[in-house]
Amino acid sequence: MTATLDAPVDTAIPQPGDIARRWLAGFGAALERSDVRGAAQHFLVDGWWRDLLSFTWDLHTTHGRADIESRLADSVPVHEPRHLVLSPAHPAEAVADPEGDWIQAFFTFETTLARSRGFVRLRRDDDGEWRAWTLISAMEEIKGHEEKKGHRRVQGTNHGAHRGKINWLDRRTVKGEFEPEQPAVVIVGAGQGGLALAARLGQLGVDTLLVERNDRIGDSWRKRYHSLVLHDPVWYDHLPYLNFPDHWPVFTPKDKLANWFEFYADAMELNVWTGTEFTGGSYDDATGEWTVTVARDDGSTRTLHPRHVVLATGMSGVPNIPRIAGADTFEGTIEHSSWFVGGREMQGKKALVVGCCNSGHDIAQELNEQGADVTILQRSSTYVMSSKHGIPGLFGGVYEEGGPAVQDADLIFASLPYPLLAGIHAGATEAIAEKDAEMLDGLRKAGFKVDFGEDGSGLFMKYLRRGGGYYIDVGASELIASGEVTVKQGTEIDHFTPDGVVFADGTEMPVDVVVLATGYKNMRESARKFLGDAVADRCQDVWGLDDEGELRTVWRRSGHPGFWFMAGNLHQSRHYSKYLAFQIKAQEEGLQPIR
Repeated sequence: MTATLDAPVDTAIPQPGDIARRWLAGFGAALERSDVRGAAQHFLVDGWWRDLLSFTWDLHTTHGRADIESRLADSVPVHEPRHLVLSPAHPAEAVADPEGDWIQAFFTFETTLARSRGFVRLRRDDDGEWRAWTLISAMEEIKGHEEKKGHRRVQGTNHGAHRGKINWLDRRTVKGEFEPEQPAVVIVGAGQGGLALAARLGQLGVDTLLVERNDRIGDSWRKRYHSLVLHDPVWYDHLPYLNFPDHWPVFTPKDKLANWFEFYADAMELNVWTGTEFTGGSYDDATGEWTVTVARDDGSTRTLHPRHVVLATGMSGVPNIPRIAGADTFEGTIEHSSWFVGGREMQGKKALVVGCCNSGHDIAQELNEQGADVTILQRSSTYVMSSKHGIPGLFGGVYEEGGPAVQDADLIFASLPYPLLAGIHAGATEAIAEKDAEMLDGLRKAGFKVDFGEDGSGLFMKYLRRGGGYYIDVGASELIASGEVTVKQGTEIDHFTPDGVVFADGTEMPVDVVVLATGYKNMRESARKFLGDAVADRCQDVWGLDDEGELRTVWRRSGHPGFWFMAGNLHQSRHYSKYLAFQIKAQEEGLQPIR
C-alpha cells in the first residue's frame, strides 16, 4: 500500500457502484431517521470518520464504531443530514490491495445549514457485509451564502446612463481604503495562507483586509535565500480558484512564486496594504470587536475595528535563535536562515550551518556552490528522502500529471485520518528508503545520522507532529556523502570565540560565518509578539497533533474569540482556508456562536 493509496482497480469485485449505492442508501436512511446506532453499524468496528465542519463545526477525527455512534448522537439531531447521493461525475471504484481490497466512492449530502461532500472507503467485514473503513464529510457551501461563481458571478457593470458613474478601478480603490467602512476581518500576513483565506472570504462576501509588512506581495518568498526552489510539486501547490498554468514547472522557484502571489492578489481583487506594520490590538469581550492599529508606508497610523483578526504569518514567524555565550565577541557573521539571502560573497570562507532540515541543507548546498568551505552541524538525526523517489512515493495517484482534479485530490488526501496515515506511511517510507539505499548509506558513512520518524512513518508525520525534522534531497546529500560538505554530528555550540566556535565536546573550529537554521518558535509566540500576553495566554499551542490526531488550533478556534491562526504549506493553505472561511462567515451571519 502506497502513501496515497494508489492501487490498481480490482476487477474481482463486481459492480462496485451498486455496492456503494446500497451502502450509502442504508447509511443515509439511518441518518435521516436519526437512527445513530443503525448509522454507526455501517462502519467497521475499527472504522474511522473525519469531519470537516459538516457535523461538528470543527475538524474532528473519530475512531471506532462506539465513538462514532456517540459523535453521531451529538450531531445528527442538530444538523439533520439528508439526501446522501453518489456523485454521478465520479463512478465508484474497486481497489486491490494486499492488506484488503476496498471500494471507494464520492458522494454529496445536505444538512440544515450546508451542502457537503463525502468520500468513503468500504471493506468487506467478517460477516460478508460491506462497511466503512474510512469516511470523510466536508462542508462545501453554506446555504444562502454561496460563493459568487458560475451562475452567481457578479455582473461587473451596471449598463445604462448613470450620472456620476464611477468605473471598476475607482470602486476598487475606494473599497481597499476602508474609509469610513471597516473590514470585518484583518489578516496579518499576505503569504500563501493570508492570500488563500482572503480569497475565500472575498467569495463569501466578507470584507477583508490583508496587512503585509513587506513592500511587495510575495516578498516573504522573494527575500529568502537565492537558490530556493519549492520541494513540493506543482500539482500539490495550487492556490484556491486559480491553478498554475499547464506549462508551470514541477518545482517552483521562489521568485516565480512571489510574482504569482502578486498576480493572484490582483486577479482575486484582494485588499492588501503592503509596507504596513501591525502594531498591536485589544479585544472587547462585551462588543466582540477588536481595536487594532497599523502603521502604513506613508507614515500614517490607522485604527481599525474588525470582528476577527487572523494571524497568517505562518509557521516561519518568530525565528528560534539560541542564545550562545560569546556571540558578541565573534568577529564573523551570525545570521538566522530566515535572513540568509545567498552565498555570493562567501568564496573561500569557512561556513558553519547549524541545523539539518530543508533550509539547513539548501543553504549548505548554496554556500558550497559559491565556493565556501562548509560544515553542517547535526545535533540529533534527520529523515532524508530523495525528491526523485520520495515525491512519487508520497503523492503518486493523487497529486501528479493527469491526476484527479485538485478539489477531488484534496478530499481524497484529507480522507485518511492522520493516526491511520502513520501506519500507511511507514510502508511507503520503507519502500522509498529501499530505492534511496545508496544515498542513505553514503550519508551514514559520512557521519550523518539518519532516522525514519518515531514510528518509521517518515516525512509527513514529522511535519504534522513537529513541523520539521526532515530533508527532501535535491543535491546536498551527495555533497555530504562525498565530503564536499563536512558533518559535525551529535553536539552543539558551547560558545563563540573571536574567530570561531567551541563545541560542547570540547573541539574547536575556526569559522567566518554561522547560519542558524534552527527553525521558528510556536505561532502562539507570534500572537504574543503582536497582541501581548492577554491574547496569547488564552490561545492554545499551534501545530502538533491533539488526542484525536487533528492539528492543534490552526484553521479552528484558537481559544480566544475572534482570533484565528492560518498556517501551513501551499496545499494546506488552499484546502483548509475553505473551512476557516466558513467558520468566520458562519459567525458573521449568526449561524455559529462566537464562543
